[in-house]
Order: sequence, then C-alpha cells, then structure tokens
Amino acid sequence: MSDLIAKAAIDRRLAEIVTPVIEDLGFELIRVRYMGGKTPTVQIMADRPTGGIEVDECGTISTAVSAHLDVEDPVDEAYNLEVSSPGIDRPLTRLKDFDAWAGYEAKLETHDLIDGRRRFKGRLAGTEGSEVLIEIEEGTIGLQFDWLSDAKLVLTDDLIRDVLKSRKDAGEIDESQFDEVQTIIDSEDDARLPDQKD
Repeated sequence: MSDLIAKAAIDRRLAEIVTPVIEDLGFELIRVRYMGGKTPTVQIMADRPTGGIEVDECGTISTAVSAHLDVEDPVDEAYNLEVSSPGIDRPLTRLKDFDAWAGYEAKLETHDLIDGRRRFKGRLAGTEGSEVLIEIEEGTIGLQFDWLSDAKLVLTDDLIRDVLKSRKDAGEIDESQFDEVQTIIDSEDDARLPDQKD
C-alpha cells in the first residue's frame, strides 16, 4: 500500500479494513486519513475506477464502511466518518494516477531533499518504470514514486474544463437541470443601461 494512500500506521490499518468493502461496491480507495483532535475524524476518499462519484454513492460507501469499522474497531475513541470524492484538484496517490493525469499541472513533495529541494511544481509527463516524470523550469525530471510524500493536481482552467467536459460526455452532467444562459448584451448598441439616454 502506498504511503500516499495511507501514511500513518492507523491509516494503513484503516485501509486494510475499508479497501475490500469499497472495491466490492465497485469503487477504489484514493486516500484514508485518521485525524485526531477534540472529535477525531476518519476521512476516506473514493472514486470509480473510471472517475466520477456521486454524493449518494459516497453515502452508500459510508454505510458499508461504517458497519465494518464497528466490527473491526480499529479506533479506540468516538470519531466522525467522512466519505468524499477526491475533487477536481485531486490527490495523486497511485503510480497510475500520474499517467492518467499526464499533461496537467501538479505539485509534488518528497520526503527528503532532492538537489536541494522538496517541492516540485510543473506539468506531469507520465511515468517511466517507477519514476514520476514532471516538467519543471529546468526541464523534465524523474522522481521515484517512493520518494513522494504528497502529490496533487493544481486547480487550473484547463483541468476544470476538461473534467467537466469528460463528465458531460459520460452523461454524468444533465444540462436539462440547468437554466438556459441568456446573453443580455448582444452588441455595442445594446450595451447601454436602460436609464441611459442618447
């Protein structure tokens, strides 16, 4: 299991419990985190193998996972369970994510210094073996997947446009549920406010 999916020992234990449940429902575990505090929280991100998950599907996962966590009881205290989608600026937690999102901007962070730095921001260029390729100002570099401590997409106009287009093409967005957008100003002549005089 990748440290990017489950970092701490408790996260890895949680992942062992919830992964089969999530996969049996036809989804993939993207990330699990146990966050302590006044009211501890178990955060689970899941997605379809092809991408895109609905709110009601998160509810279904939550119900199934909750039952298994109650039986296994990996957390000693009361906690909140949160199940969500990875979002558009999703974390990249598996090697295959870097191929799937090649061409988009990402931020990568390494455990140790690499040539004097830990943070890398640039355009993903896929993978080569176990290396993640990223185009930074100095050129394309390869970082071993195991070196990464964090990785996520950067929210850009291109990313938003392409994700929304793919969801529309897949039939996940029903445009009939939205009001028609009307253009109010059609030409320079119509650009006057109603109370303006010639």
